[in-house]
Amino acid sequence: KKGKFNVKKLINMSVRWPGLNGLDLAKEVSTKKTYIWKGFKTWKKEIGYKKNIKTKFKIVAIDYGIKKNILRYFSDFNCKVTVVSCETSAEKILALKPNGIFLSNGPGDPAATGRYAIKIIKDLIKKNLPIFGICLGHQILALTLGGKTKKMKLGHRGANHPVKNLIHDNVEITSQNHGFEVTKENLPKNIEVTHRSLFDNSIEGIKLKNKPVFSVQYHPESNPGPQDSVYLFQEFVNNMKKN
Repeated sequence: KKGKFNVKKLINMSVRWPGLNGLDLAKEVSTKKTYIWKGFKTWKKEIGYKKNIKTKFKIVAIDYGIKKNILRYFSDFNCKVTVVSCETSAEKILALKPNGIFLSNGPGDPAATGRYAIKIIKDLIKKNLPIFGICLGHQILALTLGGKTKKMKLGHRGANHPVKNLIHDNVEITSQNHGFEVTKENLPKNIEVTHRSLFDNSIEGIKLKNKPVFSVQYHPESNPGPQDSVYLFQEFVNNMKKN
C-alpha cells in the first residue's frame, strides 16, 4: 500500500518460484469451448479491418494460447477456422473434416503440454493432412516427430531477429517470444531443419520430409512488425490445395 513493499517477502517469492520447466500453461489459456473464428482480416491502411466472407478451406486450429492475428491471417487467405481446445481428441478434430490442421503458439513447457498433445498430433499426422505449427506448436510438433526440447539460457524476445531460410537461402527479419527451443542433438532423420537463428544458430523451423507438415519457432503473423514470413501462410494454403 502507498508504494511500500515487503522486500524480504518478494525476494522469498522469487526464490521459491519453480520456473517454467514442467509447467503445462497451455491448458490454462486454451479455449474451453469450440468456436468458429468470425473476426476480421488483418488491418489494411486503406480500408482498416474487413470481414472475410469467403471460405475456400476449412482449418482446425488447436488452441495452446492462440493469437488473434494468426486467425486474421487465415481470414486473409479465405479460410474458415474452427478453434478447439488443446485437449480435443484427434477423432473429434477429424470429425470436423478439416483441409488442414494448425498448431498454435502458447505459453509453458512444450514437454509438459506434450503429455497429451503428442498422441493427438501423431494420430493427425497418420491421416496425411497438411499441418502448420507456430512457436509452442512448432516445439510440440518436434516432440511428436521424435525430437527434444529444452529451456533456453537466454530466450528470444521482441522484433528484428534475423533468421536464415535454409531452403530459399535468404534472411527473414522476424518477431519472437519464446524461452524453450528444439534441440539440435539427436534430431530424427525424417526431420529437415528449414530455418536457423543468425543470433545463436538455434533451430527456427522444421518440416517432415515425406508429408505436408512444417512449423516455425518465430511469429510470421506479427502486425505491426516485420512481415517477411507471411509466405508461410501461403505455403500452408498451397499444401491444402495439393492435398
